[in-house]
Amino acid sequence: MRISQIEIDDEGLPRPTPEIEQERKVAIFDLLEDNSFVLPGREDAPGPFRLLLAIRDKRLVFDVDTEDGADAAEFHLSLSPFRQVVKDYWQICESYYDAVKRLPPSQIEAIDMARRGIHNEGARVVQERLEGKAEVDTDTARRLFTLICVLHFGG
Repeated sequence: MRISQIEIDDEGLPRPTPEIEQERKVAIFDLLEDNSFVLPGREDAPGPFRLLLAIRDKRLVFDVDTEDGADAAEFHLSLSPFRQVVKDYWQICESYYDAVKRLPPSQIEAIDMARRGIHNEGARVVQERLEGKAEVDTDTARRLFTLICVLHFGG
């Protein structure tokens, strides 16, 4: 199954920078183009799903509905396991954005490789935290991690 629609509840969060807004748009586009999202043990809710991501009471919320709007699942995850990897990701992204403006391609490539490594670590944390709640492939986890970073930036 898959996610057919995604919404980010950013009410009350600071306005994102242009770079963060671009990261968000690309992640949503890529996620909707290709993703894998299964609710284990929920054969009554086979999907596709509409997903709302939010931060409420300092917890990451996945609010999952069927395409026709029926509740499928909702889970609240601690943000603690994400804090360090999100912080590392934004730091490397800032270095990358700065490098693109002034460094030669070889140095940009090295920073981009580090950025991908941290992104992969974030995807692993997403998959770990969703274990038993939702099954996602690595690419879906990477895109969800990007969206979590966008939310975390403001949260």
